Amino acid sequence: MEIIFLGTGTSQGVPMIACDCAVCTSPDPRNRRTRASIHVVMGGLHIQVDAAPEFRQQCLRERITWLDWFILTHAHADHIVGMDDLRRFCDLLGGVALKVHSTETGLGRVQAMFPYAIGDRPASKGYAAFTLAPMPAKIDLPQGSIESVLLPHGAVDTLGLMFTERGSGKKFAYYTDCKTVPAEAVALARGADVVVLDGLREKPHPTHLTIDEAVAVAQQIGAPRTLLTHLTHLNDHAALAAALPAGVEPAYDGLRLQL
Repeated sequence: MEIIFLGTGTSQGVPMIACDCAVCTSPDPRNRRTRASIHVVMGGLHIQVDAAPEFRQQCLRERITWLDWFILTHAHADHIVGMDDLRRFCDLLGGVALKVHSTETGLGRVQAMFPYAIGDRPASKGYAAFTLAPMPAKIDLPQGSIESVLLPHGAVDTLGLMFTERGSGKKFAYYTDCKTVPAEAVALARGADVVVLDGLREKPHPTHLTIDEAVAVAQQIGAPRTLLTHLTHLNDHAALAAALPAGVEPAYDGLRLQL
């Protein structure tokens, strides 16, 4: 299994507009964070999770050339706005609609934002086309399985995802944008080789895990490696990496994992 971190930043990105703080002006490329999303290759199946406003640039930067499935964790702007750029992958699929899974709320937002793209085929060559389906508790595929669990994120729920590759048996959990990780989500993530957790900043936030809260969840899950994502400009990569306990580290844009 391969995991590509297309983006690891918050809704404002880093550098942030009109900010000259030490992180926003840092020469360390790991402090340049586009909005959070990942690309998972499981048994040869390409699964995109979320489409940030920079989705097109992320795909060009990381040379993403194919996509089979799309999962929207939730419908906040920093995760959904880039979905129009999925049109290129519909072209590559031969003009076939891309299957989009999300929560009921997420699917409703997709319909509201992209009414021209809902259907079995593109309305015209070069357009996006989506067939929408609620994300079930588990999808079984020849390449492996994708399990989901709901994570509280303010007024909405986010999909937490667990990928299990059939051939290798490797497991990967992705829990972005959440304030807490309920017991059933902790249980689902146990046994994962790598876990990704929301880790916004040190200061408390009403809808996101703080760094300390994320570390506490990581210790509950007990994965050998945990990475933090959705990081604000209050986090310098090197300083945060040095302060975190063993087994926990900040992710960064362009990070690639081979499991």
